[in-house]
Amino acid sequence: MQAIRLVAACYPSDGLQAYASADPARRSLGVYRDREYPSCDQGRVVTSFDEDLEIAGTAGLDGTPRRAAKAEYSVTEVEALLGRMTLEEKCAQLGGVWYSALLVEGQLSDELMEQHLSQGLGQITRIAGTGFDPVPAAEAIDRIQRFLEERTRLAIPVIAHEEALTGLMGPGATSFPQAIGLASTWDPELVEQVASVTGRQVRAVGGRLALAPVLDIARDPRWGRLEETYGEDPELASRMGVAYVRGMQGQGVHACGKHFVGHGTTLGGLNHGQVVLGPRRLRDVEAAPFRAAIHEAGLATVMNAYNDLDGLPIVGSPEIMNELLRRELAFEGCVVADYYSVNDLDGLHHIAADREEAARLALQAGIDVELPSYDYYATLPRQVHAGRVDEEIVDRACRRVLREKAALGLFHDRYVGTVAAGEIESPEDLDLARRAAARSIVLLTNDGTLPLQPGLRLAVLGPSADDARNLYGDYSFPGRSIHIGPNQVVSDVVSPNDLRRIARPVPTPRSALRDRFEIADDVAAADVAVVLVGGRSGMSEEDTSGEFRDASDLRLPPEQLALIEQTAATGVPTVVVAIGGRAHSLSEVLPHAAALVMAWLPGDEGGRGLADVLTGDVDAGGRLPVSLLHSVGQVGGYPGHHHGGGRSLMYGDYTDGPVTPLFPFGHGLSYTTWSYDDVAVQAGSTTEDIRIDVTLTNTGDRTGDEVVQIYARDELASVGRPARLLVAFRRVAATSGETVRLRFTIPAGRLGFHGTDLRFRVEPGDVTFLIGPTATTVAVAGEVAHPDPNAVGPFTVRCT
Repeated sequence: MQAIRLVAACYPSDGLQAYASADPARRSLGVYRDREYPSCDQGRVVTSFDEDLEIAGTAGLDGTPRRAAKAEYSVTEVEALLGRMTLEEKCAQLGGVWYSALLVEGQLSDELMEQHLSQGLGQITRIAGTGFDPVPAAEAIDRIQRFLEERTRLAIPVIAHEEALTGLMGPGATSFPQAIGLASTWDPELVEQVASVTGRQVRAVGGRLALAPVLDIARDPRWGRLEETYGEDPELASRMGVAYVRGMQGQGVHACGKHFVGHGTTLGGLNHGQVVLGPRRLRDVEAAPFRAAIHEAGLATVMNAYNDLDGLPIVGSPEIMNELLRRELAFEGCVVADYYSVNDLDGLHHIAADREEAARLALQAGIDVELPSYDYYATLPRQVHAGRVDEEIVDRACRRVLREKAALGLFHDRYVGTVAAGEIESPEDLDLARRAAARSIVLLTNDGTLPLQPGLRLAVLGPSADDARNLYGDYSFPGRSIHIGPNQVVSDVVSPNDLRRIARPVPTPRSALRDRFEIADDVAAADVAVVLVGGRSGMSEEDTSGEFRDASDLRLPPEQLALIEQTAATGVPTVVVAIGGRAHSLSEVLPHAAALVMAWLPGDEGGRGLADVLTGDVDAGGRLPVSLLHSVGQVGGYPGHHHGGGRSLMYGDYTDGPVTPLFPFGHGLSYTTWSYDDVAVQAGSTTEDIRIDVTLTNTGDRTGDEVVQIYARDELASVGRPARLLVAFRRVAATSGETVRLRFTIPAGRLGFHGTDLRFRVEPGDVTFLIGPTATTVAVAGEVAHPDPNAVGPFTVRCT
């Protein structure tokens, strides 16, 4: 027997954190740079064990005595562990395995685990997401971890990852509104709560990496994945992304920001398409949410985008993944490949001749882990032996994987147990889902028909009136088919109740309204008609939005437009509610709608949340995170156009219509009215904060929510700048007649941008701030400043 001595220490410069802390909460927070962790002068922790020691009376999976419990030491020194690994063991850490690949007739197979896990493994792909209930999922990951502990030489634990865009994508978990709906709340605190619950549920089934949030900027409504994003504005997406990461990683589950970078800006709005971006927009817009999540919330993991950027497929581009992500944004964590994107280098982009070259290019570009399987990277050992890949590059990626496992505390405690899995969802979680759904609802127009008054007789009709399936986004469990192997599908996703195997019914809009009103069978007999239209999100050919479901027409289907027109023709006031992930063009609906509502994809409690808003129990406080256009011909009409842009010189509009959107970014009505008064701006400098005070008064007769939005316009700059740049916002609740004095403290760096030399800079000059109906211009003094674009300060806005 050989005694192995492991020495643990802090590594503040490269992200390995000390897990010797007595506070277990610190061990679960993930990599937050040097904050909230012990300093390196706190000493070193030494643990030793005998590599081949057997424990008498303790049987392993096959009945043989167990070796020493190698995972019982509290910390591991990554370099020492890396030095003991064979090349094959290192490379195995750079891949994943579909959970379904380990199953025989739905049960874990020792033989298949031996085949796939004998050298160790980086990640297990989606146990809960494969369709397994919480307790069996937790039992499965524990059995896999036990196999790795007992049957592999170094007993390195595995990371189980799960999809978590709208909540844990698995049966029995809570489905919250799709991300575009969460963005419509303009409420980062709420998003952090949602992410915290999601993180708790992910961890309950053994997941330690959540493949969310999506930080793409979505400015082309033809793109089917717009629904997965936080919209078209980098500041709104940054605030929501930071909130999500904080909530998720506060539960000891690493968040994975995706898709780096430019994924939502493809030509033609086509999924996986080509992207053409200038270097300033790439940094100031597309990369901004990633920068914020990394440096304000300690984002632990990043996933690459599928697209090519100006001819550079991201998955094989050192310029993007190493230079931009790691050097400029100073990201120190692990990069995982989006599913099968390494394969795309030879199969889609045609820049690699074969699997070996594709693996080589991806690894050299900085892709640490191939997902969802260990396929192309399985060629790395022979490429190293043949001299085509430097083993130091393998070591670099393996080191990052091991550090992530250490940061998650897996070397200290790899097992999950089943107690939490058996209590995965609480009534409080459903209450939060209902509140999130209600706060995501955007009231676009209203002639006074809403809120619905008690005692009305309603006609509730339309394709989304009583179909719970339509309430879910593409990466919710009911929103997709679950594949367990080639050509094998667990469910065709017909009924969310059947699929999710839950006892409680999912409230549809019709059932939720039936609880409060009499429902008329005939429109003519009703006082108000509520028509629920839109589409279905998912990934099948029958779905109308979601991944792979791009569109060339933003209008509602002709049948739905006819239904709205015929309903309104009866003379009954018609409330039109759009449910779906598409940013529809609704200009044909406006003449027929007494009120027009955008409900997006509100999730489990979407029916009740929508009913709360339609009845006025909750104010209509949501605001649009994307512009809604008159027609698809206006694509490109997003906020943030530079001075002189966004219009056709010299007449402004198109020859056949306006250039302005039907409903602009940030639009949304309340059931009450608001006034803005006493705006005061105290100018800072290029290195000092700017202070903005404003008085907000609820001038209506009911409690409501207002979203205070502050935009900045740089009147003179060295490069083209947006004529309206969102710099701060706050969702505020106030009772009738209540007055609230708000103070926003905006760091000067929030006005910064990348200049002609691509250095981040803040320039002096006049800046006009627009708050509500008021615009105020102040002078920002000083010399040109070059603050660190990756520091926390320039990107955090405080509001009291």
